[in-house]
Amino acid sequence: MATADERALLTVKVTPNAKRSEFTGWGIDEKDRPLLLVRLQAPPVDGKANTELIRFLSRELGCPKGQITLLRGTSSRQKTLEIPSQCLAALPDKAN
Repeated sequence: MATADERALLTVKVTPNAKRSEFTGWGIDEKDRPLLLVRLQAPPVDGKANTELIRFLSRELGCPKGQITLLRGTSSRQKTLEIPSQCLAALPDKAN
């Protein structure tokens, strides 16, 4: 069982300017690693999509916003975040 201070990395590919923010499934990056596909309602301007991603993940995973950290990808569609390990259980299933 994960302790309260354990962290996990989550790779996400975002599509901004969507009708609503939502999970759309799982994909694979160029190195065959899993990545979560997310549509975001916010535009990719002035960090609005990054802010929306953190807000959306916080709400959907039940994690405080302050515990979700954007590590890489501030200006790209593929992003790497650090989240509390206990929040991984709330991610959508990878079964397709």
